[in-house]
Amino acid sequence: MNEDVYIPMVLFGSMTVIFVARQYYRFGSRLETQHTFRLALEKGSELSPEFIKQLGEPARNKDHDLRRGLVALAFALGFATLGAAIPDPEATPVMLGVAAFPFFMGIAFIIMHRFGNQNES
Repeated sequence: MNEDVYIPMVLFGSMTVIFVARQYYRFGSRLETQHTFRLALEKGSELSPEFIKQLGEPARNKDHDLRRGLVALAFALGFATLGAAIPDPEATPVMLGVAAFPFFMGIAFIIMHRFGNQNES
C-alpha cells in the first residue's frame, strides 16, 4: 500500500474513533440515568417532573454556543497557520480551504449565541 494513503486513513480513522467513543459514553450515561429512574420507582419514590427533567437532560450553560464558536475559530486559525508554516506553495490554499469549514461554523455558533441569548432575556 502506498504511504500517501496512511495519513488520510489515520486522520479520518481517529475522527471516527473519537465520535464513536463520545456516542458510546453518552449512551452509557443515559443508560445509568434510566437505571436510576427504575431503582427510584421500585423503591416507591415519587418522581416529580422537575426531577425527571433535571436527571434526563443536562443543564446547558448560556455561553455554550459562544464557547463552541471560539473553539471552532481556534481550529480554523490552527489550520490556516499550519498551511502558512508548510513550505510547499500548494499547501497554503488547501489548508485555507480546510480552515474555512471550522471558521464559518464558529461564526455561525457566535451568531446563534448572540441571537439566542437575546430571545431568552
